[in-house]
Amino acid sequence: MSANREKAGGAMDEKLKKNLMSESLWLRILYMVIFYLVSQVAIMLVAILAVAQALFSLVTGKPNLNLQEFSIGLNRYLYQILCFLTFNSDKKPYPFNDWPKVDHAEAVEQYRNE
Repeated sequence: MSANREKAGGAMDEKLKKNLMSESLWLRILYMVIFYLVSQVAIMLVAILAVAQALFSLVTGKPNLNLQEFSIGLNRYLYQILCFLTFNSDKKPYPFNDWPKVDHAEAVEQYRNE
């Protein structure tokens, strides 16, 4: 029984060594750190947008359509970052891929529902 454990332990050591030597995994971890920092900036931007929309709504009675359209794209971008960070996607977010598309009609629909 102990011989089987030694074989399993040796195989696990080899797999761990292979993972630690994987350049692609270390590169992904580097991208993850960078995208985590980008997400923190994006979250601050969301807070600024929320305050701006609140002020705009106080003055005009409705949120600003352009800011609303931008915030839809920003929210989708944050979602893409979170999917990448949690290994739910291998697709790197912007600037490695396109900025998330926002259908103008979708923003207008949300604008009208306010």
